[in-house]
Amino acid sequence: MGGGRNRSSRTQRRHFKQGRENVWKRNKSDSEQQPDNQDNNNNNPDENSNNPTNPTWEPLTTQNPSFDEYYKEQGVVAAEEWDAFMECLRAALPAAFRINSSSPFYNDIRSQLENDFMKSLLAEGTDGSEMEAIRPLPWYPDNLAWHSNFSRKQLRKNHTLERFHSFLKLENEIGNITRQEAVSMVPPLFLDVCPHHFVLDMCAAPGSKTFQLLEMIHQLTSPGSLPDGLVVANDVDIQRCNLLIHQTKRMSTANLIVTTHEAQHFPSCHHNRSCQNASECGIVKKPDISQLLFDRVLCDVPCSGDGTLRKAPDIWRKWNPGMGNGLHGLQILIAMRGLSLLKVGGRMVYSTCSMNPIENEAVVAEILRRCKGSVELVDVSSELPQLVRRPGLKKWKVRDKGLWLNSYRDVPENRQAAVVPSMFPTGRTFEDISDNDCAISTEELCTKISNGNSEDGIELEDDSVANTNLLDVEESTLPLEHCMRIAPHDQNTGAFFIAVLHKISALPAVQKKSLRSTGKLSSSKNVQAQNATCEVKEDTDIVEVTDGPVSEADAQVPETVAVSSHTDEMAEAVLDADPSIPSEENEAGDIQPSNGNKSGPDVVGGKRKLQVQGKWIGVDPVIFYRDDSIVSKIKEFYGIKESFPFNGHLVTRNSDTSHVKRIYYVSNSVKEVLELNLLAGQQLKIASVGVKMFERQTSKESTASPCSFRISSEGLPLLLPHVTKQILYASTVDFKHLLQYKSIKFADFTDAEFRSQASNLSLGCCIVVLIKDNEKAPDTYQVDASSTAIGCWRGRNSISVMVTAIDCQELLERMPMHLETDLASSEENKPSSVQAAEAVVEMKDAEIKEEN
Repeated sequence: MGGGRNRSSRTQRRHFKQGRENVWKRNKSDSEQQPDNQDNNNNNPDENSNNPTNPTWEPLTTQNPSFDEYYKEQGVVAAEEWDAFMECLRAALPAAFRINSSSPFYNDIRSQLENDFMKSLLAEGTDGSEMEAIRPLPWYPDNLAWHSNFSRKQLRKNHTLERFHSFLKLENEIGNITRQEAVSMVPPLFLDVCPHHFVLDMCAAPGSKTFQLLEMIHQLTSPGSLPDGLVVANDVDIQRCNLLIHQTKRMSTANLIVTTHEAQHFPSCHHNRSCQNASECGIVKKPDISQLLFDRVLCDVPCSGDGTLRKAPDIWRKWNPGMGNGLHGLQILIAMRGLSLLKVGGRMVYSTCSMNPIENEAVVAEILRRCKGSVELVDVSSELPQLVRRPGLKKWKVRDKGLWLNSYRDVPENRQAAVVPSMFPTGRTFEDISDNDCAISTEELCTKISNGNSEDGIELEDDSVANTNLLDVEESTLPLEHCMRIAPHDQNTGAFFIAVLHKISALPAVQKKSLRSTGKLSSSKNVQAQNATCEVKEDTDIVEVTDGPVSEADAQVPETVAVSSHTDEMAEAVLDADPSIPSEENEAGDIQPSNGNKSGPDVVGGKRKLQVQGKWIGVDPVIFYRDDSIVSKIKEFYGIKESFPFNGHLVTRNSDTSHVKRIYYVSNSVKEVLELNLLAGQQLKIASVGVKMFERQTSKESTASPCSFRISSEGLPLLLPHVTKQILYASTVDFKHLLQYKSIKFADFTDAEFRSQASNLSLGCCIVVLIKDNEKAPDTYQVDASSTAIGCWRGRNSISVMVTAIDCQELLERMPMHLETDLASSEENKPSSVQAAEAVVEMKDAEIKEEN
């Protein structure tokens, strides 16, 4: 993770506190506010407001009249279900977690859940208190996802639950399980990811879905090898990106790239756009890919988040209809960018944790209209049959400033900058209808509608038919019933929306209009409104202009987008730069990106800075590590097999290769993308890449070692099957002693053969492997990726463990159950150095007690 020398981009503890409100309590002053529930994200509580003992605080009220009115009118659930729906939303969300299928212990964890916790928790539930046992989610494959209905208070209070809670925390920290909301696990399942797929997660933080996608590409891969695919995880927020990196770091994968771009501007890295030469970039062979396109795209866009009310009850207070309206345009931008980066034949999942049709069906309908048949909405009702889902809506209204709007004709002129046609089911204005159906008279059109033969939700401006019931609410003719709505009271979950899109052919060609061809920008309010959410007709249709066509990956991004006044989360959208268009400044003061050798960002609209090409300021570069002398020493010292793809797969984040501290390993697919990125002028803003394989040891003893680079814990599972030197084979007792005491002298090991091996080993990093049952001869022991091993340092007279305390704790708990007799006996055979140290401590404690 890189940052500039004079600035820090690492996540600090304070980042988790700043702007963080207590979501379970609210100040009484909130109840004095008007019930219009206007968004008040900027109102931060005072210093003492987080103190639960403060008498001015009371439990958060889980109700909002505007919320009730809005969703009753939209008909998200039937009237007879409303009470059950609201009762479920006000209840605490059950905990859920997923077992990492790529973990070497996943079978043990699943067995422990099925045979230990399920039975013990059921037994505890018979003492009078109602306790629902944990259970696997029926719709998730292979019993790898689990559901629990325990609150945090229950987990802390009951002894059995406390043990279960400790189990969850430990396994989550290590990476064997991921604590994740149940409905959040659904979108990746509908992507149908295979190990060879290139996958893009456009809005990835905090990373639970990214972790899920990584599991899928690794699932069918044999131990010690890497899949042909990769995952690119992107998020615009650098602090959230750090959380994403921390989350995925537990996976220890070489098939991941983490980037920090605005999703609607994610670059396509087309190397034909730059004059970079392969030899100039240090690339021996041109990559097989000429543009960064993906087989699968997960488009889990920013949303109002009212589907998460059960775990974020502060949304009850903040919610208002304008939140969804303000994000509508950004969601369209991100979705269209995702489709333009999708390969023909690929699949994209659009999802939100919102129930608002303006953020859900309205966005999907606009996508289908723009793509003009090149994209289809997939019916996945036969997939995951045990998942209860509801069809998407085909009718909805727009709520703005207290008014219900049935169609765009009802929008007041002064609100057309905020409420646009794409928010309505048909996405059309009366002017559009008049242009397309001018041959049909108003009288004939009225007759068609009254006879039930209306097509495309046609509406009239004629006041004489304004009161007709058929004209009250528009209805979409698109197959939006193929969308999925997950209601919270169906399976005791949160709420979610999912749409699966299949790209049949290339998107319609869109031509850019340069400022010289378009002349002055119109100042019409209607044009501004259409620009605000990318509704300019010339951006969705083929227009005749003098400039050349734009590649598909840049085709669907509009030139300018106004930021909605309803929310500060909607980003200002700017066109991905086309180097063939020279820089010009228009009368509105917007500076268009130019083709040049600038390394710094361009100013857009006088507000936002956008990097065009070149190295990213404040981000460490990604450089292929080609120091042959160091690489040769590493290969020789550890005896790395020639069959392991090593050369060309090592990268570093330090431009000064003579002072490299960490070396990362990348898969072949990631290597190709990095080479393409270099040829394209480093368009990707990379925050993290690959898995840390080697780290320079800076202790005094390391200077005497033939190799100063040690194998990192993250890289050990991948490299272990390919290492032939610096390996020690330990018995159960000696392996446990290392985990417990961290450093042991040669003379204190119980196994004489192990002592001999350790003393004859070269000074430096080594690998200690736990010998399995009845396999005492190291020469017959086969090391593979499933072997239990830890990285250590062979000092002058001792072996020291180089893994974290929590990893040691996890390995101790995962020691084979049938070896417990040996482990118990090991307590009687503590190393003499450890016994001496404990005796000294006991003597000092006794002296202190006597003095007192």
